[in-house]
Amino acid sequence: MGALNTSRGLFQMAEIPDGLTEVSPEDLHRILPGPTLVHVAGRRPEPLFLAVLLHGNEPTGLLAIQALLREYRSRPLPRSISILFGNILAAKENLRRLDDQPDFNRIWPGTEQPESEATALAASVIDEMVRRKVFASIDIHNNTGLNPHYACVNVLEDRYLQLARLFSRLVVYFIRPRGVLSAAFARFCPSVTLECGKPGQQYGVRHALEYLDSCLHLTEIPDRPVQPGGLDLFHSIAQVTIPDEIRFDFCPAAADLELAADIDHMNFTEIPEGTIIGKARTDGSIPLIARDEFGHEVTARYFRIENGDIVLKRAIMPSMFTLDRKVIRQDCLGYIMERIQPAPESPEP
Repeated sequence: MGALNTSRGLFQMAEIPDGLTEVSPEDLHRILPGPTLVHVAGRRPEPLFLAVLLHGNEPTGLLAIQALLREYRSRPLPRSISILFGNILAAKENLRRLDDQPDFNRIWPGTEQPESEATALAASVIDEMVRRKVFASIDIHNNTGLNPHYACVNVLEDRYLQLARLFSRLVVYFIRPRGVLSAAFARFCPSVTLECGKPGQQYGVRHALEYLDSCLHLTEIPDRPVQPGGLDLFHSIAQVTIPDEIRFDFCPAAADLELAADIDHMNFTEIPEGTIIGKARTDGSIPLIARDEFGHEVTARYFRIENGDIVLKRAIMPSMFTLDRKVIRQDCLGYIMERIQPAPESPEP
């Protein structure tokens, strides 16, 4: 397979292995032995780092990169690329992660998880890409709820916002959850996460492909503010989870928590105070937990119980709220955001 080394469980290859550009996510394990960095030389040596399948049920990044590699099969890339193929075993089962695995987008430097083989593997990726003088980092994801395409950043600086704006005018800034790939790379290069809608949508693949091709042609990332009016910037301020002991459903049922069946339709929409998002059968306690970006519980700031209904105490804008039970258990129900108002323009001298 042309493997360079297997440092800390990470395989590296200096060429594209046979069959990589056509294989399905479910069969990727037949070509790659595990988490693998594939390096492809281009005209400009500083590589664009691309991460796909950190979550095994999010295939758009793989499909976009396969299309990109096919487009450049007979001509050189404008810039070198290094592609991380992440949770290949979970992709085989079309799952975010296997039950005995950590989340591959929570293991990166800065994580709150204990040291493990997975965190060592992530650190080895960082070491290798720093050594190669990485140009920028792009981590490609899908989500399970109804969401527009948007980009995420972990640093509110011009080059990071410019890289994000090239994908979408919708940009989300966040610092929690900890241990995500984009935040680890943001310490030494412009870094973004792309959210490309639900899996299986061809538009998501096309959008990601066009974005990657545009990034390959950049000689530099502009270090100037995005033009006024060119950005809708949001701050992710709380993560909403359901405690493991709470039984939940999305329809009338004998469950502790009955959530609105269309709760994912609330994403990226201003939801007013007083909106009912579900019913609680928990003796007056709120069967949700909201934690702010510093890990503090803030449930009572956003929710209250009225006659068994879970009611919003203030207007919110959700993102990534999902109906996928497995994702809710392995990660969260979704996030709460607030809009970041652009700084006023400086007056003319």
